[in-house]
Amino acid sequence: MSRVGLTPVEVPDGVTVELSGRTMTAKGKQGELRLDFVDEVEPSMDEGKLWVKPVDDSLNARKLWGTFRSLAGNAVQGVHEGFSKQLEINGVGYRAQLQGKNLVLQLGYSHEINFPVPDGIKIDCPSQTEITVFGADKQLVGSVAAKIRSFRPPEPYKGKGVKYKEEQIVRKEGKKK
Repeated sequence: MSRVGLTPVEVPDGVTVELSGRTMTAKGKQGELRLDFVDEVEPSMDEGKLWVKPVDDSLNARKLWGTFRSLAGNAVQGVHEGFSKQLEINGVGYRAQLQGKNLVLQLGYSHEINFPVPDGIKIDCPSQTEITVFGADKQLVGSVAAKIRSFRPPEPYKGKGVKYKEEQIVRKEGKKK
């Protein structure tokens, strides 16, 4: 039995959720997201709350019940407030800046890295060593942040590279003489 699936998704003011068959569409101030439910779970609206119930008592239906309730909750929260990830750049000469629709990164390579910003994502650089990725789709925000981090992951000896703001780098001791 899913503990997550037992609780309904609260629909806040300013967000409209429409169900047509097995498709949920959430619209809010941050945009519009669509979620297609599988055949094993059944979504329903009741008094401003979105309920997700399993169709039968099969193992697969119970597995997907909580998953799709979480996905629906993330869609509603995303169009209402949005999601963000913050990245930090550490290293001498390492920096980031926005040029039009591209994020330009200088990460110690012989060339600059031009990263085109995908649709539905807003990237902000408050300083040369900070990057904020913001959007309504939680999965897209996380994958864009992970892609930016993958250009130069933090190394364990000096801590140079691109890391998440809350990430702790486990440091290693250098060579001994």
